[in-house]
Amino acid sequence: MILEKDPEPCNQNYKGHGLSKGKEREQRASIRFKTTLVNTLMDVLRHRPGWVEVKECQEASGPRVADTSVVQREPKGSRQPGFVEGDWDFYWCDVSWLRENFDHTYMDEHVRISHFRNHYELTRKNYMVKNLKRFRKQLEREAGKLEAAKCDFFPKTFEMPCEYHLFVEEFRKNPGITWIMKPVARSQGKGIFLFRRLKDIMDWRKGTTGKKLTSSEAQPARSTVNPPGGHDARSSDDQKDEIPVENYVAQRYIENPYLIGGRKFDLRVYVLVMSYVPLRAWLYRDGFARFSNTRFTLSSIDDQYVHLTNVAVQKTSPDYHPKKGCKWMIQRFRQYLASKHGPEAVETLFSDMDNIFIRSLQSVQKVIISDKHCFELYGYDILIDQDLKPWLLEVNASPSLTASSQEDYELKTCLLEDTLHVVDMEARLTGREKRVGGFDLMWNDGPVSREEGAPDLSGMGNFVTNTHLGCVNDRKKQLRQLFRSLQSQKKASS
Repeated sequence: MILEKDPEPCNQNYKGHGLSKGKEREQRASIRFKTTLVNTLMDVLRHRPGWVEVKECQEASGPRVADTSVVQREPKGSRQPGFVEGDWDFYWCDVSWLRENFDHTYMDEHVRISHFRNHYELTRKNYMVKNLKRFRKQLEREAGKLEAAKCDFFPKTFEMPCEYHLFVEEFRKNPGITWIMKPVARSQGKGIFLFRRLKDIMDWRKGTTGKKLTSSEAQPARSTVNPPGGHDARSSDDQKDEIPVENYVAQRYIENPYLIGGRKFDLRVYVLVMSYVPLRAWLYRDGFARFSNTRFTLSSIDDQYVHLTNVAVQKTSPDYHPKKGCKWMIQRFRQYLASKHGPEAVETLFSDMDNIFIRSLQSVQKVIISDKHCFELYGYDILIDQDLKPWLLEVNASPSLTASSQEDYELKTCLLEDTLHVVDMEARLTGREKRVGGFDLMWNDGPVSREEGAPDLSGMGNFVTNTHLGCVNDRKKQLRQLFRSLQSQKKASS
């Protein structure tokens, strides 16, 4: 039996958020938001009309344990003036909050948070590869080898230390090639190194034997209810005396990257997922290429400024120029490639990247806990080789929102504004939109066509996916037209 109960003070264990008298899709004049990130995101949230920042409740403390026999609801007229912790409608949270609080928090229908409960199925390097391998095998069984080959966009990868013997077997088949070691749960290039000798990996094994992680690096807690095939482990709260040894992946290094001006680069592309069941994903038109600061060579595999394109690494280079930075807008990159290789080759490359985004999301569709309160802005890292083949390096659940230049600030500001437009806390959209600002709907329980109307997918002969990565982003004009049209529709129906 579900009982109703008066609201508790803000230091109670079980928290309710966004409690309101309104309907789920009722338009809202005021949105209460919360975030712990102080960067471009905070600027965007604070300047959004009708959005009000929620402050922390100083009294709240201790673990929050949900009493599932009771659902807290707010009686009419019980809202007290002023905002306290707990009274938010929108929370751009960090993953540590998610790990500690999600399973113990009641949220009203309209409330939204910025991560899926087990986002790590795609964003931890080892889980991403395991899910992609499993999905590839499934495609081969169900659709054949040609269809399965469409998943061949990630380098050969082994999880260390558990797949060490398999790795050694593969290593000895191809002596002399370069491998790269990456910690599975770190970012910004931390802990990464290249190697060509087994001795280097043996030294690493000795160095990690018995090594414990800090609590911030520990494996993420899993939900007590995991979908079939999901990864399960005890929560970090249960591991205070037994924090796991740090895991790495050993990955075949792409030795023939496409170079511009003799320098290596990768691409950062943004994908917004609003739902996994059904899968509903948007691709942003803007992104950037991140360049290394030093000319590429395989003769010095210990030089991180040659091989790692992370801005956090490159800005420590003695030759780094803060004003110039080390980024190209993706439109400039697309134009450069078209001038070198022609528009057809570029269309093929960008279509292959679309395939990466969709297949990677499909690989985790059955294991991600698709909660209607959640959305996720992913940062995809893509490497292009000399044959214009794109490779998926990793997917980030918390892509950097700190700007490294004025151009970067403008890109991330527009990206976040458009993310909020798609999330649509104000309930202005109809749900039939194929474009919102710089975002294009590329998958809606199936591929989305650029053409209007329902496409014929029987042969996929003339089908063109609704993606425009690296194309003109006239977002301001599009948003004006969109909201003007929505306003007219509302007036006509009233």
